[in-house]
Amino acid sequence: MHSAVQFQAYPSVSGLTLVEVEPPPPTRVVGVSAAWRKLLMQAEMVAPHLQVAAIEGEQGTGKQTLARYLFSRSPLAETYFQRHDAREWLVTDADPSTLAGFTYLDRVDLLAPPGQGLLLGFLKALQDRPRGRAVVLASSQTSLRQMAGQGLLLPDLAFRLTAVRFAVPPLRERREDIAPLAQCLLERICNRYQQRPVMLGSGALARLLQHNWPGNVRELASVLEAALLEADHGVIRDIDLALPAYCGVQPDLPPVLTAENLSLDTVIRHHVQAVLNLNRGNKLRAARQLGISRSTLYRILGNEAFLAH
Repeated sequence: MHSAVQFQAYPSVSGLTLVEVEPPPPTRVVGVSAAWRKLLMQAEMVAPHLQVAAIEGEQGTGKQTLARYLFSRSPLAETYFQRHDAREWLVTDADPSTLAGFTYLDRVDLLAPPGQGLLLGFLKALQDRPRGRAVVLASSQTSLRQMAGQGLLLPDLAFRLTAVRFAVPPLRERREDIAPLAQCLLERICNRYQQRPVMLGSGALARLLQHNWPGNVRELASVLEAALLEADHGVIRDIDLALPAYCGVQPDLPPVLTAENLSLDTVIRHHVQAVLNLNRGNKLRAARQLGISRSTLYRILGNEAFLAH
């Protein structure tokens, strides 16, 4: 059993078999963007009443993270979290009469027509059971409703799965989460390798902010882990990052992010300033990219923003 579980904004590596049936270890939620906060608020509102839901998003965005967060906020939080590949589970273990706890079905979008029929029959049987005993979460890298519209998914299955639907935005659409995510991931990687904390140089942070992250949070974790092996003197430099060359304007960032200036307020302020610099001082455009109002941008940056207005 577990208690007071927290969840962080990066996902575990997906697999084709059951990975864990025990409660996940304590983790941390990491994310300051409006899109991520909105998603967590929706999860908190819906979690106590869930039976079936879909979680959609590109690879590596954090779909399993959101599933764990829903688990932690549900009445079933003291049971267990099971993760399965949907294709294998439907032909080996699917039995609505014995289902209990949270079941996370990975890659429902890869189901062939026979598997779709099996899942539809399972959901029809599940709806006859009392709520509050079992929850099924279906993950997909594509929109299930769009798949149904294209004839790739049974329409009735799509409707049942997406009556409650969560869409996890890609990292490129919530860039203000990159800095705190990078710091959290670095701490986790250093702990895994039993290394002393590594700092992120300003040039490295600028490169992270500029990259488009097609692999999302999972790609960010991989890039940072590789960079850790190249880092000298406890600092990751931009040249340590295995990322494509960028020819744009380098944002003005602090020389090095250290333990002394990594409070959440400081990281947010540095990131907002970096986005403002990338937009060459255009506050309205920067605010739109950050998903905040211009008055909020002024408040984060303090008097400097007004003086530069």
